[in-house]
Amino acid sequence: MKAHTEKLTTKDIELLLTGQGKTELLRDKKTNVSKALRRVKYLTNLIELQEELLKMQQWVLAKKKRVVILFEGRDAAGKGGAIRRFVEHMNPRLLRVVALPAPTSTEKGQWYFQRYVLQLPNPGEIVFFDRSWYNRAVVEPVNGFCSQKQYREFMDQVVEFEKLIQKDGIQLIKFWFSISKKEQENRFNSIKSDPLKQWKLSPVDERALELWDDYTYYKNAMFAKTSGQSCGWNIIKANTKPLARVEAIKHVLREVDYPKDERAQSLLLPDDKIIKAVNPSDYLAKEQPV
Repeated sequence: MKAHTEKLTTKDIELLLTGQGKTELLRDKKTNVSKALRRVKYLTNLIELQEELLKMQQWVLAKKKRVVILFEGRDAAGKGGAIRRFVEHMNPRLLRVVALPAPTSTEKGQWYFQRYVLQLPNPGEIVFFDRSWYNRAVVEPVNGFCSQKQYREFMDQVVEFEKLIQKDGIQLIKFWFSISKKEQENRFNSIKSDPLKQWKLSPVDERALELWDDYTYYKNAMFAKTSGQSCGWNIIKANTKPLARVEAIKHVLREVDYPKDERAQSLLLPDDKIIKAVNPSDYLAKEQPV
């Protein structure tokens, strides 16, 4: 058994003696108490937050609210995994996860936002976008999937588009999952070595490391232009997936105005080391990469 350098509290021991604690202790061939304790604390916290998500979802239904949550970020940043933790125990009839494929030839001839408008929530519904209309702000110009004219038109229209969404009563929450270049490389290598995950890698993913600086340029331009007071971006530092997932859930629960008791209020306190609201002036784009 790997030595545990920190003294275990009574609460730590109680957690490790739960069914989940014992499972975590036996997960690896060599028992690692520190790792098991971190994991069981994360799962305990996650379950508490998922219980709050159910309360929030019922409030959204009762009040006929409409909520949109955008998950953006670099390839392999953990957007899909975070969404799965959100919806794991929620009522699937009252939510949708939207991950649109490449546009068809017909859709390419439409107003860019048209196919996204069709996915906006009905009363009482929450919609999670695993990538969104912001494909045109970063992924498309970086990879040459749109012209610079199309990119500029999008950037001219997107702020007004979001104002119209909000004016109609839709609550819009925007996340950018941020990882380091080294972490992205490590995750790509992990995916490549796992036969069950290799499908996740696309030709776009394969070029992500090579085009790292291009992504940074367009990300900065997006933050500078589209993070106004009414609909700002929230950066989630996602090198550690469990921390990123927990903080994203906490932020949504803070933002949605469902009734919260004292316990929930304390549970939802932000971790400023993991989440940061974007100040547009901090992300002014420099010269465009060639």
